[in-house]
Amino acid sequence: MSTGYKITESDGLYFLTFQIVGCVDLFTRKVYRDIVIESFKYCHKNKGFELYAYVIMSNHIHLLARSQTGDLSGIIRDFKNHTSKNFLEVLNDTIESRRDWMRMVFEYHGRFKNKQTFQIWTHENHAELVYSQKFIEQKIEYIHNNPVRAGIVENPEDYLYSSARNYADLDSVIEIFKAEILWKTI
Repeated sequence: MSTGYKITESDGLYFLTFQIVGCVDLFTRKVYRDIVIESFKYCHKNKGFELYAYVIMSNHIHLLARSQTGDLSGIIRDFKNHTSKNFLEVLNDTIESRRDWMRMVFEYHGRFKNKQTFQIWTHENHAELVYSQKFIEQKIEYIHNNPVRAGIVENPEDYLYSSARNYADLDSVIEIFKAEILWKTI
C-alpha cells in the first residue's frame, strides 16, 4: 500500500525511514548494525550515496541522504537487497537465540511477494523531500534524539550508531557529509 511518501526529485535531499518487518529488533545485535554501516560505506564509495545524518535503532533506521548520481531509489533498493542477504547469512550461520522466531516472521512477510521466500525490510521508505534549512535542522535533531527519547542514552552523541557523534566531532563508525547546523545537546 502506497502512502504517498515517494522519491520524486532524483537529486533531492531526503529524510528516510527503513523499518524491519514485524518490528523485529534485529539491530539489538552489533553484527547486524555493522552490516548496515559497511553497506552505507559501500554505497558511498561505489554508488554516489551521500549520508548527512543517521541513527540505527533496534528495528528501524532514520537517515538524511541524497544521491550524487540522481538514483536514490536504486541505491535504496540495492542497499536493502544486499543487507537482507547478509542478515539472512548471519542468521543462518551464527548462534542466534531468536533464529527460529525471526525466520518465521521474515518468512511470513515474504510469502506476500512473488518468488520471494523471506522479507526483512518493509517496502516503504517514508521518503520526505527536505526543502529548507529549518527542515534539515528539525530532521537532524529528530534523528539524533531518537536514542535519547528511547531511554538508551542521556545525550545524543553518546550513542555509537548515530551521526550525532560526527556533529559533535567525536570518533564515529562512519564518515558523513555534515550539514551546516549548530550542534547542541538537549
